[in-house]
Amino acid sequence: MEIRQLDSAYRGKELVFRYRTGYYYDIRRAEGEDGVTFTLTRRPFPAPVDKQFTAQLLEPWLESPRLFAAVEAGEEIGYLELSHESWNNRMRVSNLWVAEGRRRAGVGAALMEQAVEAARAAGARALVLETQSCNHPAICFYRKQGFALIGFDLTAYSQTDVEKREVRLEFARPV
Repeated sequence: MEIRQLDSAYRGKELVFRYRTGYYYDIRRAEGEDGVTFTLTRRPFPAPVDKQFTAQLLEPWLESPRLFAAVEAGEEIGYLELSHESWNNRMRVSNLWVAEGRRRAGVGAALMEQAVEAARAAGARALVLETQSCNHPAICFYRKQGFALIGFDLTAYSQTDVEKREVRLEFARPV
């Protein structure tokens, strides 16, 4: 497998993300005289849940995006999209996709190594990304790659993110 940088010809290419999850992180907020506390507790779904969403590559809102592909035997089996956020000098992973049937075989880890290398080369101070509180497989993968939870947004996607168990979780790792 090799990692190749791709060009703007991929702009608008749609990626379909699918995953199965058995857990979510339940987020509770409590206010008291001493302040506000949040707790995140991993909880099981009653039965495994299948999730799906789509994303387009090289969206115009990304700042200087870079796109890489993991290629094996001429086939693109994974994509990594990065954007350097100049205002705070962080490199954002905006998309990380690995083909179904190729997961848990080192493709994602190789792409994340490329992300770290690109962030270091750009002089970025950290690598950041987001996922949803119900995407337990991704959370486990990111933590294994050295990322730590740095924050969350209770209404990033809708007014009912907490109820839908789809809260935006923000992760980072120094580079």
